[in-house]
Amino acid sequence: MRLLVTFVGGLGHLAPLLPLARAARAAGHEVAIAGSGGLVPRIQNAGFTAFATSPMVHHDPAPPSQTRKPLEVMDARAATIEFADNFAERGARRMALAMPDVIRAFRPDLVLRDETDLGTTIAAELLDVPVATHLVLAAGLLIRPELVAPRLDALRAEHGLPPDPALTRLTSGLVLTDAAPSFRSPKSPLPMRPTPYNSFDTPRASARADRPGIYVTLGTIFNHASGDLFERLLAGLADLDVDVVATVGEGTDPADLGPQPTHVRVERFLPQREVLPAVDLVISHGGSGSLMATLAHGLPSLLLPLGADQPHNGMRAVELGVAATLDAATVTSEEVGARARELLADEAVRARCVAVADEWRELPGPSVAVAALEGAAS
Repeated sequence: MRLLVTFVGGLGHLAPLLPLARAARAAGHEVAIAGSGGLVPRIQNAGFTAFATSPMVHHDPAPPSQTRKPLEVMDARAATIEFADNFAERGARRMALAMPDVIRAFRPDLVLRDETDLGTTIAAELLDVPVATHLVLAAGLLIRPELVAPRLDALRAEHGLPPDPALTRLTSGLVLTDAAPSFRSPKSPLPMRPTPYNSFDTPRASARADRPGIYVTLGTIFNHASGDLFERLLAGLADLDVDVVATVGEGTDPADLGPQPTHVRVERFLPQREVLPAVDLVISHGGSGSLMATLAHGLPSLLLPLGADQPHNGMRAVELGVAATLDAATVTSEEVGARARELLADEAVRARCVAVADEWRELPGPSVAVAALEGAAS
């Protein structure tokens, strides 16, 4: 099988696809990945043929040090509108134009797109190539048909395709998810029945150490426009009897946050697989990648959504009782410390998180997803 994996956006859209791409390659299939030009080196370093669908400067890593932009916070409604503008308009147009040449060059038997890559469905339809979808939005509430369909229909018309007001091209065919099935909201406006699998190699939750650990992260994109949020978060944890590790991103110098207590460690980047097994609570923006990795380890979250899918993820996490949320724009350091202390002591929240992790751990591995891809290609 010749499998072409596609994504639009940054690392948060590529990363969820890599475990399955590796599994397909290990099974003897030829795999290529097409997406943002700035991530081409990362794709190539992972050993895959890469096709850039945007200039190579797009989503380039941040320079060694840069000034953080003022804090930007977007609510759930504004995030759905921004998604429609960015992904159903600009992103879809870019992929619809770039992907026909990529498909002709690679000649895939199947295209596997991330669910926010809307334009590739148009290119694949034009060239009569089957498409499978990989979910990357944890709660599944960001894509609103009433906002997305008119924009996509205008683009479809430009390519000589009939309208698709029900977005059937986005929901038909094989759908895969590498996430806990129970987290996807039943209120998702796009009806999908994904095939779940598990690529996370996580230990079962064990008894907590005498001194708890907290991990603080704002992801790889939203940390660039976080204003003084890191400072408020770390100040709120400074007086707690905990060990804190925070990652601020490649573009921020940890020294910019000022001197920290001895129990607070600040780094540009650390692999989450190394950090999460050693902590008891994660404080984050609620991005799908960060939140799903947290739940895979059976850990509760304190979420401060900033935009994109994060407000919806926060609402779903609270609904399931696996997290608490605070307003990033107004939260004080005192509120951060108090809420973190409460979550660390809440055994009921911890038990619900462990239950989600156990549900996830019982799912079959990537080989099941690879077999499903083989079936879709044939």
